[in-house]
Amino acid sequence: MRDELFNTGKDLVGFTFDAKVAAVFDDMVRRSVPGYQSMIEMIGLMVKTYGQNHTNYYDLGTSTGTSAIALGVNNPYKNNRIIAVDNSINMAQKCQENLTNRVKNFKVICADIEDVAIDNASVVVLNLTLQFIQPEQRQVLITKIYQGLNKGGVLIVSEKIHFEDEKKQNNITKLHLDFKRANGYSELEIANKRQAIENILITDNEQTHFERFKIAGFHRSFCHFQCLNFASFLAIKEA
Repeated sequence: MRDELFNTGKDLVGFTFDAKVAAVFDDMVRRSVPGYQSMIEMIGLMVKTYGQNHTNYYDLGTSTGTSAIALGVNNPYKNNRIIAVDNSINMAQKCQENLTNRVKNFKVICADIEDVAIDNASVVVLNLTLQFIQPEQRQVLITKIYQGLNKGGVLIVSEKIHFEDEKKQNNITKLHLDFKRANGYSELEIANKRQAIENILITDNEQTHFERFKIAGFHRSFCHFQCLNFASFLAIKEA
């Protein structure tokens, strides 16, 4: 379904992952996030490279389950369980529908990801999720994930980021807006979405992500993909 949620003259003061958003989310993210398809394809590559037999794969903040599907359909290992978590009942229901008949041995949990234990994991995905967690809680979450990863396991984090250099930030922002326009969003839709989400989606810069991984215990982390102001990071737990 095409995203037309913000094509209204009404004053929008908040953004929630409700039934209306769940219905159009796949179209919304495809038209709003440059490089989104490549992010998903990289998740499929990562599970082939870093997955392990007899372990769990976690998709935290699964939304409609796109990352969980990438984990499942690309998985070459044995006896794995995909655990997809989202705190929106509408997203969790949509995820359940999307994974059924496409992925084997999965479980969808409707809960806050901060409350879900990470255990026997070889791959954990935070795909456009961390930016919606309160900044003061992000380190706690990353540390919990590190502790629940098996040796040799990985954490994949994809996020919207910002830049400290003002000119670079302005240039990238302009290109991102042009990307949205090229994908059919009107000026009204762009402005309305910015208003609705500006106090909910709080970005970090690249260095903050690397520092957070290091504090958690990861000795190796790097940015493996970037398109404009969206980046994907890989953090590896030493074997």
